[in-house]
Amino acid sequence: MQARVASMEDMKEARLAQGRLFPTGMLKVFLGFLLLGVGLSAVGMYMARHTLAAAAPALFRPCLGASSSPSSEDELEGLERWTRPPARARHAMADEELLWRASFAPRVRRYPFPRVPKLAFMFLTRGPLPLAPLWERFFRGHQGRYSVYVHALPSYRGNYTSDSVFYQRDIASKVTEWGQMSMCDAERRLLANALLDISNEWFVLVSESCIPIFDFNTTYEYFQNSSQSFVMVFDDPGPYGRGRYNYNMTPEVELTQWRKGSQWFEVDRELAIEIIRDTRYYPKFKEFCRPHCYVDEHYFPTMLMIEAPQSLANRSITWVDWSRGGAHPATFGRRDITEEFLKRVQTGRDLFIQ
Repeated sequence: MQARVASMEDMKEARLAQGRLFPTGMLKVFLGFLLLGVGLSAVGMYMARHTLAAAAPALFRPCLGASSSPSSEDELEGLERWTRPPARARHAMADEELLWRASFAPRVRRYPFPRVPKLAFMFLTRGPLPLAPLWERFFRGHQGRYSVYVHALPSYRGNYTSDSVFYQRDIASKVTEWGQMSMCDAERRLLANALLDISNEWFVLVSESCIPIFDFNTTYEYFQNSSQSFVMVFDDPGPYGRGRYNYNMTPEVELTQWRKGSQWFEVDRELAIEIIRDTRYYPKFKEFCRPHCYVDEHYFPTMLMIEAPQSLANRSITWVDWSRGGAHPATFGRRDITEEFLKRVQTGRDLFIQ
């Protein structure tokens, strides 16, 4: 009996001893892992600090003036970043991006740099420019006072030499159809591209069959002395005017506000921005002015007559002959363009012949 009691007491002492030893072992393991974690954390913080220090110049380099060239990291860009025109007309912007970018306009009217106002000539054509030699002569010697933009079919690539005024002046284009909204889209696309050059002050829409009838200096001074833009706007009560109106265009456009005009226009910078930033009238004309409405004859005249009537001269300075009747104006051949003909046209108030 005593042996049994002794045995039980021995077992209790063994268990108590084991209980005292087990926590000590766990404590050693815990301390080991703790020391390992502290060591790894210290190493990680050291590496992170040195890595960020090396990467900081690239991570926090200002957006403006950023350059991939290490030698220019400390150079800061000035106002030229915003006043320098694009080197070439073509870019990667979609139409929505282009119209948004082109709508930027300074609120301060006084320019803080020596700005020379330029004439932007926007050629709306399907392909080649057969009268390019005449335009080359017109522009010769007047660099810095004009810009050229060409909207042709997307498949067309002009073959111009590097010394030509038309070299690399074709813009990203889309197919256009006469009488469709795509024609107005092309004109807005030309305006938007020309607006990217802050020095362009006047915007002249011409075609491949259009020619100037005065020299460049006369044309330039005419625009510089003009206080209104040249957009033909008139109210035609007949079937080819109000007869094309769709009552679904209310309330944005009422019948009494419906206007007609020539496709060819010459507008200043303020009105050009007004045209490309429009989102109020564009959807209505696109949806409800369909053939036989001929939207290119109504969209700009109507919208501008509502929004900026005081800015319009209510006439175009591109001479077009409609005397022969029909859906298209008269065309002129070599025999038609005589000295007498040009003198007769020059006696009016026009600067171009279409």
